[in-house]
Amino acid sequence: MQGYIIKVTRSRDEDLIVSIITQQNLQTLYRFYGARHGVINLGFKIDFERELSLNSGIGRLRDVIHLGYPWMLDRARLGIWQQFIALFYPHLHDAPEIGSFYFELLDAAAEKWHLQNPKRIAIESYLQLLQHEGRLHDEAICFDCELPIEEEVSLIRAFLPTHRACSHRLSISSKHHAGMTQSLSTLYLSDREVETLWYVLLEGL
Repeated sequence: MQGYIIKVTRSRDEDLIVSIITQQNLQTLYRFYGARHGVINLGFKIDFERELSLNSGIGRLRDVIHLGYPWMLDRARLGIWQQFIALFYPHLHDAPEIGSFYFELLDAAAEKWHLQNPKRIAIESYLQLLQHEGRLHDEAICFDCELPIEEEVSLIRAFLPTHRACSHRLSISSKHHAGMTQSLSTLYLSDREVETLWYVLLEGL
């Protein structure tokens, strides 16, 4: 089975609790200290086996193989990837079933992470996530005062649009916002606008 590690927690005696997005669901498994931990890291894609435990409600993580990408040798790209993927655990950990969408979203992002500014890929992936969950607001109506937004759009968490005066946030062009939400692409955004949206994204999915 394959999956992406979205959270690693140290337990007693340096054992690990590892949460993994797979093609079917979100799994949380136990990894004993005696096993080799070098392949267990936030954001890594792994192939693994889940062993049921008779003494515990949590399964054991076994036979782990790291399915790496060449760009993981680039510390800057890896750091952005780890910031992005860490957002998924608080968003999904209470969901009983998540389907294959999130694994496929991460898979597609990882495959092209080396091709352009990874923050653009993260933002585009998030737009797809918002659309999938029915949370994408593509109309320029202020989430705070519910009046139309004419020129600059300030986005708050979940990319909800507001007037700059309502949220006191950095803004992007309303034309660029419309292009982004309609195409699910950052092609219309300047590098400054991408940086602005990246910090909004880091507030949580």
